[in-house]
Amino acid sequence: MVDQNVGGRDRLVRALLAVVLTLVAATTLRNGKRKTGLLALVGALGLGFNATTCFCGLNEALGIDTTTDE
Repeated sequence: MVDQNVGGRDRLVRALLAVVLTLVAATTLRNGKRKTGLLALVGALGLGFNATTCFCGLNEALGIDTTTDE
């Protein structure tokens, strides 16, 4: 099992940003802006993954752990 390094407010912010980016992706894809929509979708998937698994590879590489933050 992978150690968790995302928690608290960091996790909440990532989840909210994932929702916002999903809405941006849907809107831009509907308007025909494929590159912007796909980039927003990839960002939403990444942030959603971070929020649900409580793990971020970049945090690990930088030695950041927000699981103990209040």
